[in-house]
Formats: sequence, C-alpha cells, structure tokens
Amino acid sequence: MKYVIIGVGAAGITAAEELRNIDDKCEIVMISEDKYVHSRCMLHKYISHERDEKSLNFADENFFEKNAIKWIKSPIKNIDTNKKEVYTTDGDTVEYDKLLIATGANSFIPPVGDFRKASNVFGLRHLHDAQAIDKMADESENILIVGSGLVGLDAAYGLLERGKNVTIVEMAPSILPMQLNPHAAAEYQKLFEKAGAKFYLGCRAEKAECMEDGKIHSVSFDTGESVDCDMIIVAAGVRPAVEFLNESGIEVERGIKVDDFMKTNVDDVYAAGDVAGLSGIWPNAMKQGKTAAVNMAGGCEKYEDRFAMKNTINFFGLVSLCLGNIKEEEGDTVLEQEDMKNYKRAVLKDGKLKGILLQGDISNSGIWQYIIKNEIDLSNIDKNIFSLSFADFYGTGERGKYVWNI
Repeated sequence: MKYVIIGVGAAGITAAEELRNIDDKCEIVMISEDKYVHSRCMLHKYISHERDEKSLNFADENFFEKNAIKWIKSPIKNIDTNKKEVYTTDGDTVEYDKLLIATGANSFIPPVGDFRKASNVFGLRHLHDAQAIDKMADESENILIVGSGLVGLDAAYGLLERGKNVTIVEMAPSILPMQLNPHAAAEYQKLFEKAGAKFYLGCRAEKAECMEDGKIHSVSFDTGESVDCDMIIVAAGVRPAVEFLNESGIEVERGIKVDDFMKTNVDDVYAAGDVAGLSGIWPNAMKQGKTAAVNMAGGCEKYEDRFAMKNTINFFGLVSLCLGNIKEEEGDTVLEQEDMKNYKRAVLKDGKLKGILLQGDISNSGIWQYIIKNEIDLSNIDKNIFSLSFADFYGTGERGKYVWNI
C-alpha cells in the first residue's frame, strides 16, 4: 500500500507516524511546500530570535529517516483523482493508493488600499512569512499589525521583544475577540501596553497607498486617524489552502468537505487539519490526522472533537484557557467568579455548559472538557459550579450518562 500525505504540519506528521505504527511495510511519501517541519504556533519566537528554523521543528529528530518516509519538498500543482496521481510544480508525478490532504491554510490579505501589492505587507502563517518579516524588521522601526487575534498578538509579542514600535488596529471593541470576552481580554491589553504596544480598537484600516518605493508608509482608519509605518502584518483570518484542487472533483465548502471519518467525497482521498475547515487548533489537527490515518489503513474510527474549540493563551506569564463557546446568546446563563489572581466565566444553555473561560490558574481543567463533551446537565447541582471536580460524579463515559456523587 502506498500512502501519500500532502503537508508536514501537525495533521500530516501525526498521520504519517500513525500509518507507520499500523503498517511497518507500507510506502509513505510526504509532499510539502515547506522546507522545514515547523510549529506555526511558535513562529513569533523566530521573529523574536528565540528560535531558528531547526528549533521550530516539533517532530522527532530524523523523523523521516526513522520512519522510512520519503519527503518531496515542492509545492503542489494539481491532483488527478481518476489516475490517482499528484503533480508538483517541480515536475514530480507521485502515484498513490490512499491520499491525505493536510495543507493547512494561508493568510487572508483583505483588499484594503494597496495591501495586496505592497512589498512591506505580510501575513504570518508559514515559516517563509516569518523569514520575510524577520528580514524586513531589521530595517523597520514602526510596525502596524492589523488584527488582534492570537496571530496578531504573537507577532506583536515577537516584535516587542526586538524593541520595535508596535501599533495594533482591531475592528472589534476589545482584543482577542474570538477567544476571550472583553473583561479577560483587557488584562492582556494592559500587559501589551505596559510593554510598549499601542492599540486602536473599534476601527478598521481604510486607506493605504503604495509610494514610489512599492511600500505603504501610512495607513488611515475609518475614524479619520492614521498611523505611519515601515511594515504591516495582516492577521485578519485565513483561508484553507485548496488552490491546487481545481478540477480534482474534491468538494470544497468552507474547507475540504469531510465526513466523520475524515474522508472526502472522492474515494481514497482524506483531509485533516485547517484545510478541512474544522476546529483550527493544534491538538484537534493532530487528532484529525490520526483518525484519517486509521481509516486510510482500513479502520473505522470517527472524529468526535468537533464539539468545542480549545485555546490556551499565554502572554507575559498570564495564562488563559477557553473551552467551548463562551459567547453569550439570548437565553444563556452566565456565571462569573473573580479574585486578585483568577477570573472564571461559565456560559450555560438549558442547564448544560456551553463553554468556560479560566484565567490565571487553569489546573484541573479536564473536568470542564468532560462536562461539555458529555453534555452533562448541571441545572440541579447544589454546589458552586467552579468547585466541581471528577470526585463529584462518575459515569460510563457515554454522552449524557452519569451519576452525581454529591
């Protein structure tokens, strides 16, 4: 059996390792545009010079040699699913019996002014993005970051470490709008401002014109304010990397459409990670890669972690953990608890926990993932919800089946 995996990110590497564990005789080929295996979560440490290309590697040393995996370093041109062949831009033709697409996602550069043609505007999604940012940062002092999500703040953190003047513009009224509520986000804003960052919140970039040198040196906002800059980093979302799938017959919606077994609509073709448009976080990508590998090898394993997003945030020593959906909707019940060092927020709907946010002490957080995943009804408990532990109940592990022990 010959397995081909496109992409060497979390999903692809995990899938390859699982396939080798299942079958020590199979042929495995990995193809990627990346020249180095790297953690995209750590790209800001490359910008800050805390790590280099090799130390961003999250795979075992000599991973490809130890697992007898051939690695072709070339972008993908297209796929012929009828012939079961993958074609690279370097002229390689790679046949497969089973194919996994794990190409991840690319930064989205919005059509704001001349953002898409200026030579000093970058996304931050791949190592080559970080390399380009690092190079231009040597000659840049004033840097504008568009977007204050995790990627934007990662970039800000890395550049602040290098002593750069960093300004962040965000459309939402608070930073980290997809991860945190305004109260928890304010704590990080204070820390970034203390480190020298400036914020423009509740406004958007509107005008940005290239000068004769091909660069944008000033960006105006819809509030009428403007900021001078030497470089711009756009962290305004991503799009699944599916450009090479035209005429492949593989169905794409928000990402590549997959079933519960990570299989696409085309026989013997699977997808995992950000390209599949599911929860775009590291642990989930690994689980998707493993699930896909098991099923490619003839197994029958479902991917069951679509229920919740899980984000861990750590800037300047302040740690937050967000599980599930903490955005309040009509009819939800919100519970909060706070002291000098910790903040906790739980959102419940019809007595069941939708999501929880922990800031400060995030120990013993496994209980919350269990409660959310199993849709446990908390409406009749007679105890402070934030004091719950596994000792309070036990169950079969099946959805919704439990017995209170309090």
